[in-house]
Amino acid sequence: RQSFWAELNVVRLGHNNVVRVIAASTCTPASQDSLGTIIMEYVGNGTLHNVIYGTGSAITKKKDNEFGCSHESLSIAQSLSYSCDVVAGLVFLHSQLIVHLDLKPANIFITKQNVCKIGD
Repeated sequence: RQSFWAELNVVRLGHNNVVRVIAASTCTPASQDSLGTIIMEYVGNGTLHNVIYGTGSAITKKKDNEFGCSHESLSIAQSLSYSCDVVAGLVFLHSQLIVHLDLKPANIFITKQNVCKIGD
């Protein structure tokens, strides 16, 4: 339980490339261990998984190209921008001694401003 609150307090410090925690609580029913609830900011524009695989509302589908792909590839500039966002978020988390443990494209959220945020 202490670790739950300690990690939330660190994440509440906030970083532009980490999904923000808005509220959290725990309750301990007599028959169970402590249960935690976390309310996080809504990012909502899609994930890196959507971009890579051409799924979801963040992507406009294109006609199949000669390689059988139905979506546009990321430009080098956009790939670098997304990579820098993810690295900046990881540097922040690691500086707070937090390890994500489930980092994957589906957990990288993309805002309407085209900024990547690490979440879960």
